[in-house]
Amino acid sequence: MSHTNARPFLASACCLLVLGGLSLPSFGAADAVAADKLVAQLQRSPADLQAAQAEGRKSSAFCANCHGETGISRYPEVPNLAAQHPDYLLRQIDAFLTGKRKNEFMQGLMKVLSERDKAAIVLFYAAAPVQAATAPGPRAAEGEAHFAKLCARCHRDDARGGDTFPRLAGQQREYVRLSLTRYLTQSGERFYAPMTAAVTQLGRDNIDAVADYLSGLK
Repeated sequence: MSHTNARPFLASACCLLVLGGLSLPSFGAADAVAADKLVAQLQRSPADLQAAQAEGRKSSAFCANCHGETGISRYPEVPNLAAQHPDYLLRQIDAFLTGKRKNEFMQGLMKVLSERDKAAIVLFYAAAPVQAATAPGPRAAEGEAHFAKLCARCHRDDARGGDTFPRLAGQQREYVRLSLTRYLTQSGERFYAPMTAAVTQLGRDNIDAVADYLSGLK
């Protein structure tokens, strides 16, 4: 999950939505259970999972301002969340809360979520359908070759990621370009040495090619 500082006007509106009661009500003892434990519990029962996903749709109403109602972003520089692995999304929530990912806007929003909220939201997004963000770009074939060489080992051959590495298939082209550039330049928003090493091998001139390829996948 990420936003750029280009849309600060959304911060007050989103915070009002959250603080105004769209966050889920208290669930007693359930709130004392860590979100990852709740996710595992809810996934064991189809009925509980379906109920949690419905809760997550309501609780994520403030996220929809940027990430879209079903996790398909409204803005090219904001990532899609649809079909991301729930464990990965939970790690990103924690990264914002601990400062491992730098974004004051997102950090403020994450602070209002209960453990139940977190579990429900990530389960909702994980089940959301994916569509290609764009048609394959002009350098998609070239980008596919770079991806297979440098990225597939972690993000999988189909670019759908897993519990540790994010799904990149169908991601917003501009967000891919922006994220890879941040790793390359070590601008400070995110810290992960293996990504910086991989993008350094890729080179700035090939970032657009990878973005062209990934944005056209499903």
